[in-house]
Amino acid sequence: MNENNNYRAGIIGLGMIGGADPVSAGAIGQAVKDLDGTHLDALRDHDRVRVVSGSSRDAGRRERFAERSGAEVYADYREMLERERLDIVSIASRSPAHAEQAVACAEAGVRAIYCEKPVTTTAADGDRVVDACREHGTLLLVNHQRRFDPNYRKVRDLIAGGELGELTSCLLQWGSGRLGNVGTHTIDAIRMLTSRQVEAVSGHLDLSRRPDCRGEDFQDPGGWGMIRMEGGLVVLVDAADYGTVPFHIGLNLTGGRIRFGPDGVHLDRTGAESEHWPVVHDGTTFMHGAVAEIVKCLDEEAMPSIPVDDAVRTLEAIVAFHISHNQNAEWVKLPLEGEDRRKEVRSG
Repeated sequence: MNENNNYRAGIIGLGMIGGADPVSAGAIGQAVKDLDGTHLDALRDHDRVRVVSGSSRDAGRRERFAERSGAEVYADYREMLERERLDIVSIASRSPAHAEQAVACAEAGVRAIYCEKPVTTTAADGDRVVDACREHGTLLLVNHQRRFDPNYRKVRDLIAGGELGELTSCLLQWGSGRLGNVGTHTIDAIRMLTSRQVEAVSGHLDLSRRPDCRGEDFQDPGGWGMIRMEGGLVVLVDAADYGTVPFHIGLNLTGGRIRFGPDGVHLDRTGAESEHWPVVHDGTTFMHGAVAEIVKCLDEEAMPSIPVDDAVRTLEAIVAFHISHNQNAEWVKLPLEGEDRRKEVRSG
């Protein structure tokens, strides 16, 4: 923090989600304005954060980022960490680079890391990141935005309070496949909503070979399967590569059911009228909420509400789908052990 009580921030990876780069977004048929936030906007919109630097190997991205932000740019993130005194670093590069970059940030004295999902490509690399952050006292927050959605938090608290009775089953359904990039959000969300950990996964991958916008080095199939959580709660997963179903998270309880969809939350209590909680639109994104929590934690020298190893637990469930598929959908127990922790899933 400088003398004006501002936190200095840098971004590694200046593409669409990191640097709000319109050229990168256009290359994959998307638009920055349609995203649920970017690291650049979430950081610089906070009145206590100054985005002072960014790093990318791509010269065009560096030039455009400098024009948009006025920040210093670097081709090598290591040079940025050496030259800049950074309190917060967003890691918005591709997932195979996350572990090396996060460990380097922690070792360089960065106080908080805001990392894109999935946190790493292997559980073992996730362990390395967690260990480095713990050793150096670095906060780690991964961009699972639903953690900062007030409707999700409200449902979590409603379930925890027991007003709708006991959970009996759950459903995760979406139409774009991509267990690593989309599934990471839904699996993390069901862990948050139920306040339970995943104990085992039985899965079958969709091998339609839907092309990945990142190129042939990345494969992120969808799939179908079951997740068994603490207490024997079963979660069904329906996520085909070319599915046409809308996004849906369903929770069934002894006293009603809860459904998340594109238009918000639908709550059906047994013997009562249905409730609809629309999507919250307050002019900010949930990424702004994540940055606000980082600033609050730095101010108070406190840990985030999300445990440092939380995203690794979500990654393990995704990796377990791949392992289970190779074992004819046998149940794979979590936490992963031995060589399974080094199983790589290159999903983003």
